[in-house]
Amino acid sequence: MVPAVARILACLILFALGCHAEELKVATLHPLLADLARQVGGDRVEVVELVTRNDDPHHFEPTPATLRKATGMDLCLASGMGLESYLPSLKSILPEGARLVEIGSGLPTLAGSCDHPDHHHDEGDTDPHWWHSVDAFRRAATSTAATFAEADPDGADYYRSRSMTYRRKLDQLERWTRRELARVPAEKRTLATAHAAFGYFCHEYGFTALPVQGVNREQMPDAASLASLIGKLRDSGVTAIFPETSSNPKILEALTADTGIRIADPLISDGTTTDSYEAMVRHNVETIVGALGTK
Repeated sequence: MVPAVARILACLILFALGCHAEELKVATLHPLLADLARQVGGDRVEVVELVTRNDDPHHFEPTPATLRKATGMDLCLASGMGLESYLPSLKSILPEGARLVEIGSGLPTLAGSCDHPDHHHDEGDTDPHWWHSVDAFRRAATSTAATFAEADPDGADYYRSRSMTYRRKLDQLERWTRRELARVPAEKRTLATAHAAFGYFCHEYGFTALPVQGVNREQMPDAASLASLIGKLRDSGVTAIFPETSSNPKILEALTADTGIRIADPLISDGTTTDSYEAMVRHNVETIVGALGTK
């Protein structure tokens, strides 16, 4: 009888530890931050995605339905580093008591001007695409746990434990990333992309970033500009260009015709159209290695 009672008491204690009378309500302004909040917050956090995987993270045009979803939010997580140009105006409409947190604000930064017209530049020439560094995302897990603990002190140990578990998962992802990228020879480590978004990736993994300016616009460049782009690609030893879904196919075809440069599969640059952070990293690494690596 005693062992049975002990088991029941143990179950009740575990249930009590795992429950939270009122979930922390966290709104996110980037799909990767939604994944991060779920990884760290578990069942103590309700995540409301204000910017989803199908949206543009540079823009936020709230509808009445979106604002209703955010009612009662405790925290609003932004990527920061100037990515969201609308943050100053958003602060004025946040519900009373809600706190806006820029997850990227405490992370190491790289200089670099971004070619997206809607990036906010009060931060100076700071590259805002920090999530392409696995180490930066791992650090973000720790700071997110601290942010959640500040808002929900009773869950501090829970958030810390989940962040440590997630950090170990990211350790494995980083080891896999380095092992896979080792298949790309040094002479092929120039990453020609349609968007200046891979500075952190290149810095961390020994590549040279070469954003091909103008590939994402609708209008074809003039003959002199096109010749200059082709010359730059040839001089850099580029063998493949990695486009985006918004890349102009006519410009890409003009850049690669009769040059020996091929159009690779698209990379995920802004963290959208993906189910998770790990899925994005694996997709990008596999795509890069598939185009530039040795068998």
